[in-house]
Amino acid sequence: MSDISISSLKEQAGDVPLIASITAQLQSRAVKTTKDGKPFFDLSFVDSTGSISLKVWSNTPLYTETEKMNLNAIMRLDGEWTQNQYGINGSEIRWSALQEDEIAIFLAGDPQTRDKQQRDYAEILGFCGIMADPRLKRLVEYFFEKMGDRFRRTAAARKNHHARRGGLVEHVAQMMRSANAICGIYPELNRDLMISGVLFHDSGKLWENSYPEEGFAQIHSKYGEMLGHIPLGIELVNKLWHDLLNASEFDAFSESKPATDDVRIHLLHLIGSHHGQLEFGSPVLPKTPEAHALHYIDNLDAKMEMLRDAYAQSAEIAPGIYDRVFPLATNLIKPLASFEGEII
Repeated sequence: MSDISISSLKEQAGDVPLIASITAQLQSRAVKTTKDGKPFFDLSFVDSTGSISLKVWSNTPLYTETEKMNLNAIMRLDGEWTQNQYGINGSEIRWSALQEDEIAIFLAGDPQTRDKQQRDYAEILGFCGIMADPRLKRLVEYFFEKMGDRFRRTAAARKNHHARRGGLVEHVAQMMRSANAICGIYPELNRDLMISGVLFHDSGKLWENSYPEEGFAQIHSKYGEMLGHIPLGIELVNKLWHDLLNASEFDAFSESKPATDDVRIHLLHLIGSHHGQLEFGSPVLPKTPEAHALHYIDNLDAKMEMLRDAYAQSAEIAPGIYDRVFPLATNLIKPLASFEGEII
């Protein structure tokens, strides 16, 4: 029986049962009831590449075993897997505990994902290292000094896009590439403000979507639940900024233009407005060129990640037509391939 990651399981599973095993960590376990009032467990399992949900019904032998299972337990799940528009389904599931050496390998993460995130983090540091504005440059340095490790293990979301340990690094790196390219096309954009805005726009997710030092089960915190990542991001950047201000690190720039406090408020505006609409959680609408650009860059990268996942997971219901995958609104059409042939 082949041992594959959760992302590979989603790519390979379809209508025909796939016999495979995954190694995963139990992130959550909730008791729910059917319409007939019968209890069942709704489980969420995670690894370094993503998550899946499984249901354990009360009339199956696994139900009693599930009651005894510890949250954050790491185990191997063997079974037959299929997939439809609602997600992965498992049958004939059997699970077993891992040895210590196997757990250590699991906690190290999928090598391909780990290597990609290391490259992305290095590229983020590269973009931040060439900032011209010394105040923004010092702010991002201070952020990495204080929060670098936590940033590297944070997801960009709980589901839908980049919902994995280190997913925020992947999201931010791709957004920085886009921001850097767009600044070369629209000279009215402040490149330093765009790069720092990309870095900090989701910084509140260090509390909303973070992970422990070891493991792949997201942490739930009162801060994340009660405040949300936008207010938390504003609070974080304000705190870091005033730390530097109070330490006299900005004194040398008292006569610089733009004024130091103008730089701060423009950066905070990017965090506050990046969802683009009040009904989507932004406390304020975008009011600057950088705010509008950041909103669309963020939305584009999230959508492209959702599309990649959807094409990998969705069943082809007719030639070139793929079944809808939440949260996308419609069925997908097979993308047009690039031109191949002789150019005349």
